[in-house]
Formats: sequence, structure tokens, C-alpha cells
Amino acid sequence: MTFILTNDDGIDAPGIQALRQALALYGVTEAITVAPSQAHSGCSHQLTRHRSMAIDRRSNESIALGGTPADCARVAINALVPTPKYLLSGINAGGNMGADIHVSGTVAAVREGLLHRVPGIAVSQYIKNRRPIDWDMAAQLTAKVLSLLLNKPPEPGQFWNVNLPCVSPDDPAPDIVFCPVCSQPLPTDYQLDQGAIRYVGDYSQRPRDSGSDIDVCFSGAIAVSQVQVY
Repeated sequence: MTFILTNDDGIDAPGIQALRQALALYGVTEAITVAPSQAHSGCSHQLTRHRSMAIDRRSNESIALGGTPADCARVAINALVPTPKYLLSGINAGGNMGADIHVSGTVAAVREGLLHRVPGIAVSQYIKNRRPIDWDMAAQLTAKVLSLLLNKPPEPGQFWNVNLPCVSPDDPAPDIVFCPVCSQPLPTDYQLDQGAIRYVGDYSQRPRDSGSDIDVCFSGAIAVSQVQVY
């Protein structure tokens, strides 16, 4: 089974290395990384159509593309990776839950893959109070999720969106909770500053539906949601 790995933090980000580590812990070695050469966090489903995209083949298993995460999914599936079976995106440095799924490049890559009939999983690591990410732990938690989800394919037209909670090695192992995507907006706090306006919302204080992915992840469990595309 050949996996495509991608992300929106860029091919050199530690999260995509942690994702490959998680696959190895699960027992999968056939994985090809096709990821952006530069970070594209928050680019949503942007695609590159009016210019060429550079391809940097760093190894037989790693390709940097001069495009967006959705570009990476599209190009990988249609030009670079013969007959892929699954697309994994992440591990994103920061949560992608609730309204985030509409602006996230991490999630857009999986959505683009699904449009080409390749199932996928987006994985993100929630950051609380700017706490550094323990990537080894993120890989271990992701491997735990993969062992469940890769044996539980999503329904046709759906993909999995996973958010890892901010926990420490001394905390109990977090549960995996299947939950809906939150319907609430992101914080909408802005501040005027000398004729300009800037966003000052606090991500950790965002409103949330009870039992939703935000509620579950913020409460210390792994939030797993099915997202409907078609």
C-alpha cells in the first residue's frame, strides 16, 4: 500500500517527519512525501494554474513541490505517485478543528485527494499556551489513531480529520473520541491601531459546541471527525 504524505508547513517541517515516524510505528514503509517547498499555512484550497511549479526530488521518497498543499495532492496523485492508496496530511503545528477546516491547507490537501478518489486523513497537533510540541509523542499518538482509522475506512465522499490534544508524557494516554465538527466561528476580536485593524482573538477561548471536535480536543482527548465532501 503506497501512501502519499504532505502538509502545509513545508517539506522541512518536523511535523511531516513525525507523520512518517507514525507510519513506521504502524508498520508502513511504502510512503512518498510530496510536500510544499515553502510553508503555506492557512492557504485553504488554493491551486496553482498560471505558472510552473518547480519539482525538487530530494530522494526516491521525498519530493518538494513549488506549490500549495492542494497542488501537492493533485500533482502527486496524477503525475508522481502511481496508484496511491491513501493520502496523509500533517502533522500540522496547530489545531485544525471547527471552522479551521475551511482555511487549513493541511485539510485542503486531503480534501483534494478525496476529489480524486484517494481516501485520506488530516492530522493536526493543538498548541496550548505556546507550549513546544513533543513530536515524538505526536508521532506515537498518530500511530495509535492510524491503527484504528486505517482499518475503519471513511464513508464514500468523506475523510477523517484528527486533532491531537496538548498533553505531556506524564498525563494518562488520551482517549480517541469520534465527534462532529464544531459549528462555531473563530474568535472575532480585532483591535484598531493607527488607522489599521488587526486580529487579536485568543484561539484557546474560541466558542465551541458541547461534544464537538474543539470541545473534545481542548478537554484532552484525540478528536476524530468525519468530514463530508460529496
